[in-house]
Amino acid sequence: MNFDKELDARGLNCPLPILRAKKSLGEMTSGQVLRIISTDPGSVKDFAAFAKQTGNELLSSAENNKEFEFYMKRK
Repeated sequence: MNFDKELDARGLNCPLPILRAKKSLGEMTSGQVLRIISTDPGSVKDFAAFAKQTGNELLSSAENNKEFEFYMKRK
């Protein structure tokens, strides 16, 4: 999947991946896609809730070797 910006949140625990994603999305324009990589298992639920609360679209989430990858589209 194509993305405009990447956020490496590996090694960070809740709520830091969400806070960093919020900051990164704030620097982007509407329609741009942010790729987030996290190692926090709680981030799966966190990003789903974050998308609902903020209106940013969670395009996909996947797990690979205990790393979680998210693609979020700026509203």
